[in-house]
Amino acid sequence: MRIPPYYRRPSWQRFFSGMVIGGAISWCIFLYIHGVWQEKYSKQILSLQDNISDLNKEKKIWQEEYKDLNKRNLEKITVQKINIKITNYEKYKLDYFSTFQTEEAVRDELSIMLAKDLDTVYKSKDLLKKIIENKPLKINEKRYKLKVTEMVIYTTLSIQVELKFDE
Repeated sequence: MRIPPYYRRPSWQRFFSGMVIGGAISWCIFLYIHGVWQEKYSKQILSLQDNISDLNKEKKIWQEEYKDLNKRNLEKITVQKINIKITNYEKYKLDYFSTFQTEEAVRDELSIMLAKDLDTVYKSKDLLKKIIENKPLKINEKRYKLKVTEMVIYTTLSIQVELKFDE
């Protein structure tokens, strides 16, 4: 058995040469379209990378400004309120009114700390302690001294004190 000699017939030669030329033309068209798409997508990727880098720079600037604002605001935080709490008033059988008056007296002495920034109040905490502990109080014809047990310094200055008999 033998392969028929199609290569000698001009119709088959035209068919095969048309297939080869068509394949070459279609390959060129494919390469052109693929190149145009790649160029389009490369431009899009570059523009997106530029946008991303710009947004990252902008985000970094915002974060730095936010940190600076936070630092400045922390420096500006001041004492807004003073809370005094006597913890052992039941031990000396004091009524609520006497306890309230004592707390108010201490609050009035510490009123100089209102509207001061937290750093100043923190640095003068020993002075606050001495102010409270060195003043004798007269409650119901008895003399008492206060002892600071706990002090929390923030926008509200909270101080817990205990009563002791003055000697």
